[in-house]
Amino acid sequence: MKILVTGGAGFIGSAVVRLAVARGHHVVNIDALTYAACLDNVASVAASPLYAFEHADIRDRAALDRIFAAHRPDAVMHLAAESHVDRSIDGPADFIETNIAGTFNLLEAARAHWQAAGRPDDFRFHHISTDEVFGSLGEDGQFTEETPYDPRSPYSASKAASDHLVRAWHHTYGLPVVLSNCSNNYGPYHFPEKLIPVVILNALHGRPIPVYGQGQNVRDWLYVEDHADALLTVLARGEPGRSYNIGGENEATNIDLVQRICALLDTRKPAGAPHNRLIRFVEDRPGHDLRYAIDAARIRAELGWRPSVTLDEGLARTVDWYLANADWWRPLMARQGVGQRLGTRA
Repeated sequence: MKILVTGGAGFIGSAVVRLAVARGHHVVNIDALTYAACLDNVASVAASPLYAFEHADIRDRAALDRIFAAHRPDAVMHLAAESHVDRSIDGPADFIETNIAGTFNLLEAARAHWQAAGRPDDFRFHHISTDEVFGSLGEDGQFTEETPYDPRSPYSASKAASDHLVRAWHHTYGLPVVLSNCSNNYGPYHFPEKLIPVVILNALHGRPIPVYGQGQNVRDWLYVEDHADALLTVLARGEPGRSYNIGGENEATNIDLVQRICALLDTRKPAGAPHNRLIRFVEDRPGHDLRYAIDAARIRAELGWRPSVTLDEGLARTVDWYLANADWWRPLMARQGVGQRLGTRA
């Protein structure tokens, strides 16, 4: 296929780009190169004849029309989004403009392209979303594809709105769409403002490791390369109009996750051990959801997919990658907001 990937210089998007090219797909990467994007993420495929890059913003409809006309993709994988909850608390406007208005522009550009091509049945618009649209769970239960939406942050509300737009374009215009909602991702190339990179990099530098509240918030952790594999599976075999929850089958409290990372660093960097001495409990994030958990039975039963990387294995791979790739993360530490506590204005 020729796949148009939005946000392909970001964390999850770049994993999709690398895997799609490795599997022989032609990939057109659209990215606005905002603060969390990095073209080094796709350097390994940049010279491939299967890869093309378009520097464009999904809020720019004219640019999207030009790109669709030039490349004539068979499918769209829409990952471009503002995605950091703390930043959404401080500045929600960017999330509304990119995640909602940008998705609208992309849907309209894709619909125009699809209709001009004769409305081919095998065209796909794959919208990649998050489990955060479902709100917060208690100690029991899991999110299914039928769970009512209950977003709690400007970020999750903007993603919920974009999910609804995608479904509406399918039901109203017949656009062949598939949707997926994933749990928390982690792994190589994770931008260094997110929890796992923050823990690794602060520990390496002997700086305090901030943990919100008492660290009892629970997340289901999905290794990013597993996620990329799942996304390509949904794109190829998912039923139009259907959504698929993608989880890692790896629930852990934040404090347990931080302790595991510290233990890995103790063995790899014993001079700084014990790294858990750096843990500091800080004031909780406003509106912090207690627990997310994914029921991924549908994707297992219908598409035969399940994660292959355990949390312990994935954390070990991730720590080792950051230790070996300081040339990647060191320049990113100077970007706006990285290393600062955000999301306190509420």
